[in-house]
This record gives sequence, C-alpha cells and structure tokens, in this order.
Amino acid sequence: MIWLKQMAEHQPIAWAVLVLMLVAVLGLALSSFKVKGVGLGIAGVLFAGIVLGHFGFHIEEKILEFVREFGLILFVFTIGLQLGPGFFASLRKSGLKLNVLAAAVVVMGALIAVGVAYLSGVDIVAALGLFSGATTNTPSLGATQTMLRTFQEPYASQAGIPALAYAVAYPGGIVGIITVLLLLRGFFRVNPEKEAEMFRAEEKSGVEPLERMNLVVENANVENLPLGSVPARDEVVVSRIKRSGHPEVETATDQTVLHKGDILLAVGTRKALDQFRVVIGRESEINLFKLPSRVEWRRVIVTRKEVLGKTLAQLNLVYTYNVAITRVQRADIEMTAVPELKLQFGDTVQVVGDEQAMAKVSDVLGNSVRSLNETHFIPIFIGIALGVLVGTMPIAIPNMPVPVRLGIAGGPLILAILLSRLGRIGPLLWYMPANANLAFRELGIVLFLACVGLKAGEKFFGTVFTAQGLHWLIGGFAITVIPILIVGLFARLVFKLNFTVISGLLAGSMTDPPALAFANAVSRSDAPSVAYATVYPLTMLLRIVAVQVLVLIFCR
Repeated sequence: MIWLKQMAEHQPIAWAVLVLMLVAVLGLALSSFKVKGVGLGIAGVLFAGIVLGHFGFHIEEKILEFVREFGLILFVFTIGLQLGPGFFASLRKSGLKLNVLAAAVVVMGALIAVGVAYLSGVDIVAALGLFSGATTNTPSLGATQTMLRTFQEPYASQAGIPALAYAVAYPGGIVGIITVLLLLRGFFRVNPEKEAEMFRAEEKSGVEPLERMNLVVENANVENLPLGSVPARDEVVVSRIKRSGHPEVETATDQTVLHKGDILLAVGTRKALDQFRVVIGRESEINLFKLPSRVEWRRVIVTRKEVLGKTLAQLNLVYTYNVAITRVQRADIEMTAVPELKLQFGDTVQVVGDEQAMAKVSDVLGNSVRSLNETHFIPIFIGIALGVLVGTMPIAIPNMPVPVRLGIAGGPLILAILLSRLGRIGPLLWYMPANANLAFRELGIVLFLACVGLKAGEKFFGTVFTAQGLHWLIGGFAITVIPILIVGLFARLVFKLNFTVISGLLAGSMTDPPALAFANAVSRSDAPSVAYATVYPLTMLLRIVAVQVLVLIFCR
C-alpha cells in the first residue's frame, strides 16, 4: 500500500481520479438499493463521498473545487439545453404562481434562520452559513463572507464560520429535500410515473390533435378556383385529390384547380376542417388515404443547417417539387404545416408526393439520422464559456454594498435555455442528442456530489458529534424541511399542482441540482426540470439578496 500513499503525495491528479471513481462506483451501487420501492437515488454518491472523506480519502483542494464546479456546470447546462425549446411557453402558463411559491420558501427559510439564532443560541454568523448550506446555495455563502470581510471586528474575523456551518448543513439540505419529496409522495399516495404522464397530457391540452377528412367538392363558388385561393384554407393542408370520373389519386398543391365532384384529402384540426368543409361541400365516404395510387408519403427529418429558421413558404417545396407538406412534428407536438411555420433542427416533416419528388425534398431538408445523433461540441463549449461569463458577471443593486451574481450554476442554466430556444446562430447549432445529453448530465451530477461528499466528510462527523455541531445540524435541517414541506402541502392541497411540478418547484426553490436529479429519476422523465428552471433565476437572486439584507440588519 506504500505506492498508494506515494501516489496521493506525488501524483495528485491520478489520486484524485482514483478516489472520484471509487466514490462514484460505491455511490451508484448504493443508489440502486431500494426498500419497498424507495431508495436514495443519486444522493447515494453524496453519502459514499462523506464516508470516504471521513476515512481520509482526501483530494487536493484546487482539484476538488475544479471537478465540483465543472460537474455542476455540465449538469445545469445540459438541463438548459433540454428545456429551452418549450421553456417559455411553460413560463407564460404557470410562471407567476410557481415563482410566488418559490419566493415564499426563501422568505420562510430566512425567518427560520433568524429564529434558530435567537431561540437556540446559535451565533447569527453561523446561522447565515446554515441558511446557505441548508438551501444548498453556494453563491449566497460567498455573498455572506464577502460582506462580513467589509465590516469591522469582530465580524471581519468571523468570515470563516459561515463556511463551516455551511459544510455541516449542506448534506442535511440535500437529504432534507429528498425526504420531503418522499413524504409528499407517500402522504398523497402519488405514482410519479403516472403524474409525469398527466403532466405531459396537461402540456398538450391546449394543442388540438390533427385529423384527416375526405371532402367532396360541391360548392359552385369554388369551381375552377385554385386550391390556394379557397377561403378557410389557411389552417388546412390538402395533400391528395381524386378527380371526378378518374381512378387515379394525385398530389394536391395550391395550384391545383378544383372542379365539382373532386374528392380532397385534408389535414388539420377538427375546428379548421369543419370550417373548410362548409366552404368545399360535404364529407366523403371514400378514403383517399386507403386507395391505391402512385402518391406516397414519407417522414423527413430536418437536419440541414441551411433550412433552419426558414418558413415553409420561404423554402417553397410545394411549388418546386409538386409535393404536399401536411404536418410537422416537434418533440411530442404535432402541428399543421402552415406556410409561416419555421423549421427547427430535428423537426419531422410529413411529405406527400411521388417517389422522385420526395427524394428531392429529403435532400433539401437533410433527413440524416447520423446528423441527428451527432453532438456539435464547438457550440457546446462556446455556450458553457458564455454561461460562466454570465454567471460571474456582477449585477449592481441599489443600496447593496456587494453586487449580485447568478453564480456558476445560474449563468450556464439560463444561457443554455436561451441558446437552445434560438437553436442556431450562423453556423453554430445548439443541439445535443437525448442520449448524449443524459450521459453528460449524469456524469456532471455524479462528479459534483462526489466532491461535495468528500469535502464535507473531512469535518462532518467531527463537527456533528459535538453540542455545537448538533445544534447546527438540527437548525439547518429545520431551515430546509419546514418551508418546503409547508409550500409542498399548500401547492398540492390548494393549487392542485402535479407532483412532478411540485418536485421541480421545491428543488428549484432550494437551488438544489441533486434534488432535481432525484425528482427526474423518480418520475422517469424531465418534467420536474421545467418547474425547476422556471423558479431558479428568481430564487437564486432572492437568496443572495436575503443573506445580504440579514448581514446588514444583524451584523453592524
């Protein structure tokens, strides 16, 4: 074992890799154990790190900090990339309600921290560290220490106390959030997977499904009229036509001239189809989709950079290749292929026409499964770098002696949401395949938790098993559990919120990535991530401001 000691002393990077892999293996093995269907999940890595840190598996401080922060950046950035396309629609739908609930968590936590200081005899400086650790919010700890150093004695010399209290409360903060989620799940007898399905159904509730309708032309007013000039045509796509007296089914385009007795196959929402039927004539019993013909249909994936951000009208595929574009599927949402619809990377376009025309359309749109599974690393690295710059950028707030920063987690998260919403800027494409996204996300959270556990384990047991440490541990646990338990119960009983939304809300209100990873794993979906990202920016800002206000009130 001498060579291991020599490795730890003379090869710190190799030793760090060895220790981190050991923590990851033990932690992930621990996370797989369940009792009555309930397990620690990803938090098992945290506990493995604490135990190994206690038994002397230490890593050089600078290496530990780098791996911890880099893991956190990977986790939040990939979450942001996944959320971006649908984030703003969700924000408009329930953003105000969720942010009010998250703000209530912050305010209650701050009041409980003050109460812990005055009722249990914990020093107010330590209570501020407990507030940051119990809410797993590192930027607020940094704000507390920075402000204390600007004051006169005795507070200037006590700037290290919040960090120790933070280290004691942090593991309890993660455990506390997960405990509350498990309590709420048991109390309301929630099936997280069913709740995730209900959430997806609710998200789609405002989107009408697309249907097909076969129509016979009977209205004399549309005789000899081009299809593109027919009233009520804007929200309906006509893909096929069978001429009166002719057996062949043909591709229909906006230039197709209508005659009485023609049969059309139209695609659109039920409301749009009913309006179109009134103009055309009546519904036909003949289904053109099932009749034999040379007209075929194909799903084509949009992967060519040159067409991204362009509308279907700009691409002019219908006139150029004599095809019909009937619908576009984006993620789980199916949309009518109206001319003003802009294409995004990964959209699936349904094309109707002859074989040669569809082959040409496939070339124009890309239709490359290989491209769909490629990870574009240059945009990813640029996005992470810009996210770090945004997170470390000082934001001046009037009457605050220290500027506010979004932090190393907030900046990359917000920027990833914005960039993935844009999709493409020039040659840069912000897209990551789902399997690659999940792999980087899991790697990031495992590295982050392993480092947090190793760091806390050095002093955790030695501090906790003292009178002062027990007070800190209990106080921190109260700061964690009480606010989110109250808000979680209120959100379910009063607002009737979905459990996946509540779990994301509580994880975001505590700015806690491990809790989000746990919530995603329990529901086997990314549904909690939407609520998490919705409340994260405001919560981060409020927590940083809250500690500075408390310092100004109680430490001067």
